[in-house]
Amino acid sequence: MTVNKISAALRSRLSRMFMTAAFLCCFGMSYGAMAQAASGTEVPRESARSASALPDAPEPASTDNEAVTLRGTPVRILKDQAAIWTSPARIRKGDLVWLVPLAAATGVSIASDHHAMASVVSHDAGFNSASVNTSNVLFGGFIAAPVALYGVGYLKGNEHARETGLLSGEALVDGLVVDEAMKLVFRRERPIINNARGHFFEGNVSDSSFPSTHSVLAWSSAAVIAGEYPSKWAQVGIYTMATGVSLTRVMGQEHFPTDVLVGSAAGWLIGRYVFRAHHRHGLLPIR
Repeated sequence: MTVNKISAALRSRLSRMFMTAAFLCCFGMSYGAMAQAASGTEVPRESARSASALPDAPEPASTDNEAVTLRGTPVRILKDQAAIWTSPARIRKGDLVWLVPLAAATGVSIASDHHAMASVVSHDAGFNSASVNTSNVLFGGFIAAPVALYGVGYLKGNEHARETGLLSGEALVDGLVVDEAMKLVFRRERPIINNARGHFFEGNVSDSSFPSTHSVLAWSSAAVIAGEYPSKWAQVGIYTMATGVSLTRVMGQEHFPTDVLVGSAAGWLIGRYVFRAHHRHGLLPIR
């Protein structure tokens, strides 16, 4: 075996190890807080603390009297980031029941990324361009929704819409911070580079493929909006759009399947955490 082959094999193995660790972090970062918030809006502080398997996770904001306000958003974001980046330290053995299968799925996805992008996804320029345009349109909806909802809520005095706009915007910021930090670390090559080999730690920091920013942000926004409007039809519509964003990033040869898988998962968990931790609208139950 030549030196180049040995180097490539080691690089591939290291990439998979780091990716698996990153995936575990993504799925663990919101777990404690989400579990602690799951009991509802009327749970006393003492019960919220004892109900969680991860006692250091932040308590849901619904246990105090603070309203969700624009002025309070920067402080909430700082608290969100503290919870996100420290949550892996609070993962317990019981969490491995679902973390391990998800990590395994990511490993399988990494192993098949090259084949998927080189041999399965179309390389037709027109198809790729149409897919990218579709992704951008759907993505734009998730970026515009927080502004529109906040504006409607502010003008019409609708507390629910105003809260939805603020929290979905907050989730977008949280998601962007996590996304950029991961891109800075992993620096994965885009599918159009090096025959879709998708090497990690070799790409351009400003154009890293992992994770998919579109997926992280779309699913962050979607998770909050779907939490605030929990009807079945709303759920179907919102998550169909988010899925469309992720799929079209792959179909457009912009990202590998693993990029959108991890990005979507991380985004959903971030958005779901923001909703469960800060949701204040008393007419809607937290699910």
